[in-house]
Amino acid sequence: MSRDYFAFSYAFICFVGGLIGFLKAGSIQSLVAGAGAGTALGLAATQVSANPRNVRLILVTSLLLFLLMGSRFLKGGKFMPAGLVTIISAVSLFRYGSRLGSA
Repeated sequence: MSRDYFAFSYAFICFVGGLIGFLKAGSIQSLVAGAGAGTALGLAATQVSANPRNVRLILVTSLLLFLLMGSRFLKGGKFMPAGLVTIISAVSLFRYGSRLGSA
C-alpha cells in the first residue's frame, strides 16, 4: 500500500487549521469543524491509499469544504484560512474527480 501524501497533508492542514483557530481566537466552531474535516479527510486518505479508486469520501468532503470555505473567502476576502482551503479543495476535487472517469 502506497501512501497518498497529498490526501494526508490535506487532512493535516484542516485539522491543524481548526486547532489554530481555537488557540488564536478561542473559536470552538473552528476546532470542531477542523477536527471533523481533518478526521474525515484522514479516513479518506487511508481509503485512497489502500485503493486509489475509492474516492467517494474524499470527493464529498472536498466538495463540502470547497463550497463552505469558498463562500467564506468570497464574502470576507481573507486568504487565510478560507482561500487556502478553497484552493486545496479545488485541487483535491480535480485530482480525485479525474479518477472517476478512469474507473
